[in-house]
Amino acid sequence: MADNHGSVLLEIQDNIAIVTLCRPEKLNALTPFMLGELNRVADEIEDTPSLRVAILTASGNRAFCVGADIGIWSSLAPLDMWRKWVRKGHRVFDRWATLRIPVIAAINGHAFGGGLELLATSDIRVCDSTATFALPEAGIATCPGWSGTQRLVQLIGPGQVKYLALTGIRMDAQRALDIGLVQEICAQGDVLNSALALAEKISTQAPVAVQLTRQIIDAGLGNDTAMTLEALAGALSATTRDAKEGMASFSERRKALYQGE
Repeated sequence: MADNHGSVLLEIQDNIAIVTLCRPEKLNALTPFMLGELNRVADEIEDTPSLRVAILTASGNRAFCVGADIGIWSSLAPLDMWRKWVRKGHRVFDRWATLRIPVIAAINGHAFGGGLELLATSDIRVCDSTATFALPEAGIATCPGWSGTQRLVQLIGPGQVKYLALTGIRMDAQRALDIGLVQEICAQGDVLNSALALAEKISTQAPVAVQLTRQIIDAGLGNDTAMTLEALAGALSATTRDAKEGMASFSERRKALYQGE
């Protein structure tokens, strides 16, 4: 794929996945190809049972991601904008927000528009001291398109999102820490090491407990509540003696004798 389309790289270190946006010459602005790659990488992570944590970061030291590539989406017809850009971005970002394992965003520089919306899909966020955050869409006569008005509101509240989205102002790292947008500020150039240290700490915990805790917290916020309840109920019922009896009676073609245990 040509360089102007960018790429997304997956590196696996033991049980940690490091996912890197690679389009530094364009400040890691997202293209349709990169959205597809983010989706592909998410599938690969899900299909690798040994992985316990994912880190989402970007190449270069100027920007984590400055959002969608304006040169691409501004040339789309309105229906294509809806079908191929906004809806696809939502599907991909939702995929990252509901990964089986925790995600840490390592933010090295600017996170604007879609870049801010992308890091909002993560569970824990660390940034370097020079990082800045913004929702500049109103300044170019459009609106946040990848859940900046929804998921980001859950994260930092409606007042903070309106402050960003209605003014286009750039928020610095300290303010981001103060409002809970990020959990740690690191020295410039050290953000990936800090994210790795957190990932290694998480990976020493019981992985099923970590993953269930993540899902329960999100379900309490109304995210994938039905899926979480049904998954937990199914897992619990599968551990019962009645479940074994049900399978045995089915294979033996006899009436099940359930004991409520």
